[in-house]
Amino acid sequence: MSLWTGDIHAGLNLPRKTNNMETESVRSAYSEQSQRSRRSRAHSTGGGHRSNRPRHLHRSKNDRSHNSTLSKVNGNDSRTEEFIEVQILNQDDNWGDNTTAITGATSDRSESLDDVSKIRIDYETSLSFYCHMWVGTVFTTILALCAFASPIVMIILPKVDALGWKVQKCGPECDGLLISLSFKLLILAFGSWALFFRRPKVTLPRIFVYRAIVLALMIVFTFAYWLFYGVRIVEKRHDDYHSIVLFAVSLVDTLLFIHYLAVILVEIRQLNTQYFVKIVRSPDGESRCYTIGQLSIQRAAALLLEYYYRDFSIYNPYLETIPTKSRKGGFKMYDVDNANGPINCSRANSDVLHRRDSSHNERFYEEHEYERRVRKRKARLVSAAEESFTHIKRLVDEQGPAIPMDPHEAAQAIFPSMARPLQKYLRLTRQQPRHTMRSILDHLALCLRNDLSPKAFLEKYLKSEPVLNSDRELHRASQTWALVCDTLLSRPLTPGCVFTLRQGDVALMVTIDRLPHLCITEEVVDPKSNRFVLRLNSETSV
Repeated sequence: MSLWTGDIHAGLNLPRKTNNMETESVRSAYSEQSQRSRRSRAHSTGGGHRSNRPRHLHRSKNDRSHNSTLSKVNGNDSRTEEFIEVQILNQDDNWGDNTTAITGATSDRSESLDDVSKIRIDYETSLSFYCHMWVGTVFTTILALCAFASPIVMIILPKVDALGWKVQKCGPECDGLLISLSFKLLILAFGSWALFFRRPKVTLPRIFVYRAIVLALMIVFTFAYWLFYGVRIVEKRHDDYHSIVLFAVSLVDTLLFIHYLAVILVEIRQLNTQYFVKIVRSPDGESRCYTIGQLSIQRAAALLLEYYYRDFSIYNPYLETIPTKSRKGGFKMYDVDNANGPINCSRANSDVLHRRDSSHNERFYEEHEYERRVRKRKARLVSAAEESFTHIKRLVDEQGPAIPMDPHEAAQAIFPSMARPLQKYLRLTRQQPRHTMRSILDHLALCLRNDLSPKAFLEKYLKSEPVLNSDRELHRASQTWALVCDTLLSRPLTPGCVFTLRQGDVALMVTIDRLPHLCITEEVVDPKSNRFVLRLNSETSV
């Protein structure tokens, strides 16, 4: 075990040996020029003597934030140069759990994403959230149990001796009705359990209209039957037990029809597709298209969120700030002491025009270079994983040439050989904050336990879809989204309806359009028209 532990530490410390050129940070051209000018001025002020101090520039985070603006004066041409240095991911051995953004600008009000997510998680674990989530299910359960127990109580009450209620004995016709009543109640119980008694998938901001209609009908009919039962049977001490059983059976039939209506309104009505839906995610612009049926706006939003977690790729905000080459920008300089107008306007304008003309070309080559680097790192990672998996062999017999290991120990033994390529690939693709070393080792041990291939192990890191593939999304019991729409959320969908779903920096814009009516006509082809003649020509090869 000591040897494996040493190998693991050696593998985890490999990224420390990399030089500073491999850090993923963005530096503008002005920062490089300003640093060179500072070194040249320091060298010139030394009286021609070289300094024994190293030339490497070591600056802390505070120095970077305070020294964000430098000025350089050359003759009569005064120009202020500002550089902005943004470090996208922390390059440490903690797999990029934190991010740092250092700019020259300040804000009066700033909130980090961690604070916002913490507030959202606190609300999702609060008592009010669970009350809001379960209040509809609990209310429906109570009403269903009351309605289900009503016909049973109506039959049992006349048989209670304490009430002094004497009824006539019923023959075989009552036995048949009681058997029918029992089977109907059994079917109603299973149907209600399948339709209503389940964990709520979504908490809607507005009332669910069709479910409210079903519950209202259940309340009205149950109250009406008890009213007639109390007035016509209990007060008059009705002694015909056969009539009482028929009255209870009619209540069960009514409840069965209400349940059938609930199945049509809640489950079947939405199956017929009527609308074409397009979802566009901001800020990366990924989009998907779906077809849905007649739903309310809030239920359509809940259904589309299920499609989003199933089909969309994981949103990575760090990919929006891929390191790009620095572009020199032209500035129009004015002399505030002289009213002669701008200084070097033609040169500044020409620089601006040149930058506009070449910006798209530079962007094309930068994206192409980034894709090439990703493919290169991916090839290295696949090769390293395949080579590492060759060192592990499942022990079939009881005895082997080496000490047997469990899957977790085997994962710790082979992980150092692929740790460096994997860490470089995760840094380049900005996935380092999503994967910790513990989660990678657990996933590797799971793959070894189930005899999976190296590519099956790397699938979690090479593919960024679906959204639920992310551990942070999968391990959360609930997700909170804000629905923004100009129309009342309980109203049905209409063509041209647009609403937005927001969660943090992610926004899903949903556009609704009606599916076109398809008119299919029949065209009869005359069988005599399917005859051909071969035309011979001396210039052709036929």
